[in-house]
Amino acid sequence: MDSAFALHRLHFAFTITFHYLFPQLTMGLALLIVVLKTMALRTGNPHYDRSARFWAKIFAINFGMGVVTGIPMEFQFGTNWARFSKAAGGVIGQTLAMEGVFSFFLESSFLGVFLLGEKRLGRIGHWFSAFAVFAGSWLSGYFIIATNAWMQHPVAYTLGPNGEILLSSFWGLLLNPWILWQYLHNMTGSVMTAAGVMASIGAFYLLSGKHTNYGRTFVRIGVIVGLISACLLAFPTGDGQGRNIARHQPVTLAAMEGLFETVEGAPMAIMGQPDLNNQKLDNPFLLPKVLSFITHQRWEAEVKGLNHFPRDQWPDNIPLLFYSFHIMVGLGTIFIALMALAALLLVLRRLDRTRPMLWALMLLLPFPYIANTAGWITAELGRQPWLIYGLMRTENGWSPHVSSGNTLFTLIGFMGMYLVLGILFLFLVRREIEHGPEQAPAGEVK
Repeated sequence: MDSAFALHRLHFAFTITFHYLFPQLTMGLALLIVVLKTMALRTGNPHYDRSARFWAKIFAINFGMGVVTGIPMEFQFGTNWARFSKAAGGVIGQTLAMEGVFSFFLESSFLGVFLLGEKRLGRIGHWFSAFAVFAGSWLSGYFIIATNAWMQHPVAYTLGPNGEILLSSFWGLLLNPWILWQYLHNMTGSVMTAAGVMASIGAFYLLSGKHTNYGRTFVRIGVIVGLISACLLAFPTGDGQGRNIARHQPVTLAAMEGLFETVEGAPMAIMGQPDLNNQKLDNPFLLPKVLSFITHQRWEAEVKGLNHFPRDQWPDNIPLLFYSFHIMVGLGTIFIALMALAALLLVLRRLDRTRPMLWALMLLLPFPYIANTAGWITAELGRQPWLIYGLMRTENGWSPHVSSGNTLFTLIGFMGMYLVLGILFLFLVRREIEHGPEQAPAGEVK
């Protein structure tokens, strides 16, 4: 592999992975802030208003970091992936522009209104501003997913006389059949991140004896929403996305499962190590016939193995694809078990006194981020070696006139800047958590 090409891939992988640490929390947190404002509106209890304002501050810090780290990615389409932009810019430019013009301005404008306009708007107006922030963030997610879905499953296009890809149907692009399950799975993952963060901070408050009333609220909402999200990630959203892959990218499915030979009644691999030299899965732990059932709804259905496809169509890094997929699924299973146990203790009114579970919830914080990152690695590695599936190979989309030295220089620069931004982000969030939500006036009872 050309060193410059490899560096272009590494450059984009680094910037997009770091960037997505922030939107995945803001998209999920936007929904939870609406939940808190709805509870405040229904109960009239200012405790929930103060809780919403606290999380809005965390949201604002994440939103700012997401904007700062997201803008360079727009330029990278031209600097690092010029041939891809020249060929497909007429298609992906539509959704990327709409994300910036419509959803970003909706989200950012009403975020300012939410943070600064509570007294002027009144209770209903302030709830509406929270809902507008939620709508903007989830609309932003839709346009980005629509862009990625088109690269995974290109539709609504024609080829121009010079090989350029032309959009033939705007609504066909936005209603790509690939979008539904990918969007729902992605957004549910973001809600899982927000629920995990909220439950973790709440558990921290309960364990430290600080802001305990808020800690109980955060743990209760985080556990309930987290359990619902974890279950939805498995079914129907994860199941639906798996059937998408089985139908349209069968070679990706085979690589994700380490399946080399075509078999009827294909097993699901719970663990193992792909051995490309001998084309087998070492030390496998298999569930017989389960893969056939979950992808085709028949126990004896045939699932094509990697050897059914030409070698040049195999994903570039099968071991990493296999491990990232299984990390995502494994963590998702743990989330279901942990949140179900926490929910049981919540029903029994023992959760806030069960310190081992509170410790487990507090330590949960980084794992939804890991699961979401592993999920996106699975999606992007699974599409390889195609930049646009079936239309443009990744090796044909990069910028050949940008040297490896220039790419490495800017990559090191981004790493340094993002290190500083990461430290600043942790400092700001830690300060807000240490300060905690606003204290209730003397005499007020929750």
